[in-house]
Amino acid sequence: MSDDTHSGDPLDMTGRTVIVTGGTKGLGKSIAQRFLLHGADVVICARREPEAPIEAAGRTATFVACDVREPEQVSAVVTAAIDQTGRVDILVNNAGGAPPAESATVSPRFNEKIVALNLMAPLNFAQAVHDQMQSQDDGGVIINIASVSGTRANPAGVAYGAAKAGLINATQTLAAEWGPKIRVIAPVVGLIVTEEAHLFYGDEAGIAAVGETLALGRMGVPDEIADVILFLASPLARWVSGCSIPVHGGGELPSYLGASTGEVAKGS
Repeated sequence: MSDDTHSGDPLDMTGRTVIVTGGTKGLGKSIAQRFLLHGADVVICARREPEAPIEAAGRTATFVACDVREPEQVSAVVTAAIDQTGRVDILVNNAGGAPPAESATVSPRFNEKIVALNLMAPLNFAQAVHDQMQSQDDGGVIINIASVSGTRANPAGVAYGAAKAGLINATQTLAAEWGPKIRVIAPVVGLIVTEEAHLFYGDEAGIAAVGETLALGRMGVPDEIADVILFLASPLARWVSGCSIPVHGGGELPSYLGASTGEVAKGS
């Protein structure tokens, strides 16, 4: 959306069509619900249908089964959205992730799958919505969910970190090629608590301990990321494109601060 004016509530998404990949759980579910709450028509996709419909404010997201690593299935999701409303205004490339894997022993096939999910899938989705967004008078917005793992070392996750780093560069490149009609932005998401947090951080005590390493003293929650996504998709962010936006609770404190005492140094 390239309009420089907006009447009424700039966060009102009525009449906008949003695609959220991986929109059935975790961060994707929160993003989908945030757009539903603000009046958008939302299409979500994942390999498996959610156990219950994704709803908010009496509105329900349309589910389309899709393995985002398969270009033909990606095209089918975009076609379904256009068939439903005649447009695609916002694409949120959220699907992604990777389990921990030791870099010295992980298989090449595993790495290929992780790169396909976290880099190639967003690129394929972006290409799939390009023509439709360019044909619309007010263009569109592509939001690529990046990660702090793509901006610093990511032990036991080399393919994931490299893919997210590539996604940040892809964001800059596509914004340069596809502007001014299409804005492309990469929120760089930090440590958040989702259904899979225990795989990386352990129990509640572990999650709290990890949170203490962040400037704001706690890990984030999906709703806090969804708020940022809503803003970036709105006319309030109409001059924001081709950039990465840190959304990470102030970031991880330098490890040397507590190395000598075993405690994280915090301000008073």
